[in-house]
Amino acid sequence: MKTTKLLAGLLLAGATTLFAADGAALYKSCAGCHGANGEKAALGKSQIIKGWEASKTEAALKGYKDGSYGAAMKGVMKGQVARLSDADIKAVSEFIASLK
Repeated sequence: MKTTKLLAGLLLAGATTLFAADGAALYKSCAGCHGANGEKAALGKSQIIKGWEASKTEAALKGYKDGSYGAAMKGVMKGQVARLSDADIKAVSEFIASLK
């Protein structure tokens, strides 16, 4: 019985890790406009996101998704974030915060 519970726990932990959002992989679709390290103003119109706190990025992405945030890039970004889950948004936000 203990072995079964232990194996079930390890399987669950492994599956959770396997399906966890990968911020670095998600950011690859952002890099074309924002730069490899978030150092560019996307299309010359956005803010530079390098150095942003994860909470600021997460709030911005959720705002783009629900239409409550953004200026010139609002339409473009709404389409970009539409496919992202909350877990994806959190993961990519944490990755952006790690950019140096």
